Amino acid sequence: MFSCEKNYNDIACAHVQYKHDGHCRFIHGHNWSFTFVFACDALDEQGFVIDFGKLKFIAAWLDEHLDHACIFDKNDPEAKALVSAFPQLFKPYFVDCASAEGLAKHLHEIFDPQIRARSNGRVWIKAVKAYESSRDAATYEA
Repeated sequence: MFSCEKNYNDIACAHVQYKHDGHCRFIHGHNWSFTFVFACDALDEQGFVIDFGKLKFIAAWLDEHLDHACIFDKNDPEAKALVSAFPQLFKPYFVDCASAEGLAKHLHEIFDPQIRARSNGRVWIKAVKAYESSRDAATYEA
């Protein structure tokens, strides 16, 4: 198996861990970075796992949905009320789990099917790593 990685860095967005018993229960922001690990069994005719130049759709999606967004857990009992009360203050984005681990899995679920379709099944996303900072990251591996 071959693999390669593509990084998307410094995406400013906030999140909240509503079940956390410490300071992460407050809305707070990070300059997130995401690493996508692409894999295949056979390289393409150019000798690539995937042509990085053909991944602009990922950067566009991250910019549209996550840049300056506030990521909420869809089960957070206060999130929808907060966004409804102050719609001008939030670019909300709801996920199953608003942790770095949950966000890594969410991004895998969004992009793995697209990568498989665009490569006729030759390439898949092996893992997504979500960095909250240069010190803290979580990985989802398929």
